[in-house]
Amino acid sequence: MLYAILCYHDEAMVGSWSKDHDDAVMEKLAVVQDNLVKQGRLGPVARLLPTTAATTLRKEGDPPLVLDGPFAETKEQLLGFYIIEAKDLDDALEVARDLGRANPGGSYEIRPVGVFRPGTIAP
Repeated sequence: MLYAILCYHDEAMVGSWSKDHDDAVMEKLAVVQDNLVKQGRLGPVARLLPTTAATTLRKEGDPPLVLDGPFAETKEQLLGFYIIEAKDLDDALEVARDLGRANPGGSYEIRPVGVFRPGTIAP
């Protein structure tokens, strides 16, 4: 089964990290990612640009309203995500725990993925 691991953290805090600190966190996360690749369980991984680069389309109204910035103001922002193969929720939680040990703070939301329509973009 596919699971999405959505990575939430305080964007201002993460954005204030020095390049060395950010590189160190990315190296620790790479160890977890490499293990998942070796097991054939890692799908797409994305690190999102800051919410200041976001644009939101509010669907109410005609025409829909286009806004600069994220959908909602929150304490933690969605900073990225992983798509992994896991046998069940417990297995997906163990991967999230490994990621959390590599990058403490924030939270991970684990959600099963139902493939709606396969993409057409080739790697």
